[in-house]
Amino acid sequence: MHVEPLITLVVVTAVLLVAGAAGVRKLRPWPVAVRGGLAAMFVLTGVVHFVHMREELIAMVPPALPAPGLLVTITGVLELLGAAGLLLRRTAPWSAAGLAALLVVMFPANVHKALTAPADITDALLPRTLMQVVFLAAAVSIVVHHVRARRVEMR
Repeated sequence: MHVEPLITLVVVTAVLLVAGAAGVRKLRPWPVAVRGGLAAMFVLTGVVHFVHMREELIAMVPPALPAPGLLVTITGVLELLGAAGLLLRRTAPWSAAGLAALLVVMFPANVHKALTAPADITDALLPRTLMQVVFLAAAVSIVVHHVRARRVEMR
């Protein structure tokens, strides 16, 4: 299991939170920091669908699914598009919702990897699941924040 996406999410979010606290006006609300962290994470994970880890990702696709290479390409493109959408306030909640759904849909690949990998604690299902829960929670927090903000605006 690679922890780079988790590190990217946490570090970029933290840097943006600190910048917001230091007075960078557009970075003040926490959702902006989370959106930035998620965007950086999905750029990282989207790019590795095409370089560096492509073969490893193709091997993660459960054998019941057709065209693993095509599926990896499609999910990589969706991750990159979702990352771009997170950066725009107007599209951020839709991108976050789409990326949350994508995380759920891709989770069986993590299960397949955990069950077929050699006995290695880093590829165990629990750590993979916990990391996915963090990613999913970050994406859902953006959607929930948007829904709540819209309710306040409508009052």
